[in-house]
Amino acid sequence: MNRSRCLRATILACLMLSSAACAEKGDETAVPESRDRGTEACAARYVYEGRDYKGIANRQFTATSKLGYATQPPCNDTGKGTEFRDLEKKNAYRVSGISPTVAIAVGENAKTAKLFAVYSGSQIPEEIKELGKNS
Repeated sequence: MNRSRCLRATILACLMLSSAACAEKGDETAVPESRDRGTEACAARYVYEGRDYKGIANRQFTATSKLGYATQPPCNDTGKGTEFRDLEKKNAYRVSGISPTVAIAVGENAKTAKLFAVYSGSQIPEEIKELGKNS
């Protein structure tokens, strides 16, 4: 394996481990993670420009211009530890009024995109807390 591929594999492994270690329980804005339903936890993470974004639910936001692509890292959807789904790329969009270093929207288009944010430890960013909650 060449140096570049080895470095990428190491970075992805570190991102996966750090995300698992930082999973927060009890925050109503975080997309739920479940050991029994691995697909929810897998679907709630994307990497964009080297930053790890976790899904945020129940917030009002507007996705605007396309930034590029966010990648959903390899993940064990089955919970068995032997099968991993491949990398998946989706459109990443700017969130109105929030820097892409804090939050992005990810989806097929800006209207249906879901909100994802970079956490500081287990805390959601203040900019996300300030967004209105969905009813």
